[in-house]
Amino acid sequence: MIVKADLDTCRRGMEAYVGKRVRLRSSGGRKRTIIQEGILENCYPNVFTVRCSKLNAYQEMISYSYIDILTRVVEINIEPDAEHFEKIH
Repeated sequence: MIVKADLDTCRRGMEAYVGKRVRLRSSGGRKRTIIQEGILENCYPNVFTVRCSKLNAYQEMISYSYIDILTRVVEINIEPDAEHFEKIH
């Protein structure tokens, strides 16, 4: 069972990576996987936002809840440098 302390710990952990590049992997249903890459923009009490660049020159803002990470619905990797991604949870 996920408790409020787990959510707070997850949020504090994510706040340390605000401004870093992230890669998010989630299920798109029917054996499809959706991969998004962008900059971790902000951490709010219940969700975090990621600014993703698209090929056609506009930016998309997506948000996920911390529960998605704790239940492993969304897998997030943080890019510490230009070459490697660090997996969280």
